[in-house]
Amino acid sequence: MGRQKVYLDKLSRTCQIRNLLLRQALAECLGTLILVMFGCGAVAQLVLSGGSHGMFLTVNFSFGFAATLGILVCGQVSGGHLNPAVTFALCLLGREPWRKFPVYFAFQTLGAFLGSAIIFGMYYDALWDHPDNFNVTGNRSTAGIFATYPGKHLTILNGFFDQFNHLYTFSLIVCILAIVDPYNNPIPQGLEAFTVGFVVLVIGLAMGFNSGYAVNPARDLGPRIFTSMAGWGMEVFTARKCWFLVPIFAPFLGAIIGVVVYQMMVGYHFEGEVRDRREAQQQNERERLNSISTNDHNKEKEVS
Repeated sequence: MGRQKVYLDKLSRTCQIRNLLLRQALAECLGTLILVMFGCGAVAQLVLSGGSHGMFLTVNFSFGFAATLGILVCGQVSGGHLNPAVTFALCLLGREPWRKFPVYFAFQTLGAFLGSAIIFGMYYDALWDHPDNFNVTGNRSTAGIFATYPGKHLTILNGFFDQFNHLYTFSLIVCILAIVDPYNNPIPQGLEAFTVGFVVLVIGLAMGFNSGYAVNPARDLGPRIFTSMAGWGMEVFTARKCWFLVPIFAPFLGAIIGVVVYQMMVGYHFEGEVRDRREAQQQNERERLNSISTNDHNKEKEVS
């Protein structure tokens, strides 16, 4: 056992990465991998079993709990964003440096790519046994296991509104900002991940009908790239008039609206109260010091 500990210690020292941003990016990669692996795994069971091993409710619960687990895995290292739109929103507020955004986006997308690859390998035989195993569109298509596609009733314009303004990313960002806002109702330490997972669950239950609530550009882009390589072809990018652009770009616009609305209606007011109290305390401290200085000066005059 002693020799094993020595070897493990050497391995730990050899594999240790000292660059903080790279460590954070790797953590985001693993967290997003867990999100996609468990979430898409639930979708795969539902689709490939013909509904005998899952339902809409189980998929939403799986994504909610997967978000919780992903944040628990990487939260202490990277903040547990798991979503470029979240990173983007925090950068807009100045809570994260902008240099993090492209790095996080790349590694979150990589994690989503790997998570979908794991599910593909796990259900490979079941996929081949499925009647429409590599169809992108249609009633029994399987591409939707990995990435999001619009329902038949959804137009591109309505889908863009759906993703951007109709409370998908908007509601996610507003709720996350409330959770991480130190001046608002602070979440007990350790429960932030469970609260975010609950938010993801509620969004899925309330808004998942149109297109599967693709609030996460990395979660959609990574698996879509994988499916294009794994047998579904380039149709994953051209289907429904290049629908894939909507879940990639619309969440960032939704994030901007979410940040503006939360700050204008809640955030700035809390911050203003704290700022006013701080300024009042500083003013009182200055007056007290001036008073002490004046008294000392008067005493020196009396002595002289």
